[in-house]
Amino acid sequence: MWFDILNRFTLEHIFAAEGNSLREVVEKAVRFGTDLSEANLMTADLSGADLRRAKLTRAYLYGADLSGARLSGADLFDAKISKAKLVEADLSGANLTGANLHRASLEGADLSNAELVKADLIGANLVNCNMTGANLTGAFLTRADLTGANLEGAELTRAELMLSRGLDGDMWSSRGSFNRASSGGY
Repeated sequence: MWFDILNRFTLEHIFAAEGNSLREVVEKAVRFGTDLSEANLMTADLSGADLRRAKLTRAYLYGADLSGARLSGADLFDAKISKAKLVEADLSGANLTGANLHRASLEGADLSNAELVKADLIGANLVNCNMTGANLTGAFLTRADLTGANLEGAELTRAELMLSRGLDGDMWSSRGSFNRASSGGY
């Protein structure tokens, strides 16, 4: 089957190839080093995909299934990933600066050392996430569920934590920063 990956704004072709699934074609594009910035991958099934170091700046991944995907070191700057399923995905060291992860399901995901500066995580499911060393400066975590999340060494300066769940003193060590974070958790 032939698949075309299009730019979400211009509808120009970014990458096209034959494959058994869109996941296979996206993995092929990443393997070839194709820049998938602004790619329209809305509702794509990319579960278990190997997308390490993928270039997905401003990509549209709304409602996509990225469960178990390997996205370590990927560039997802300003990507739209709201309502996506990222259960147990590996996003360690990924750049998610300004990314929209509104109501995304990240249960059990590895976000260690990820850049989440000003990321929109409003209503996100972050249950049992590994967020050690993550930079969440200015991130929006309103109504996020952080139950069981490990925030050891995470930077939370100016993070918005209103009505977040699962916040307790054991979530991060004294090396983590919680300066000027706004919290109204329950």
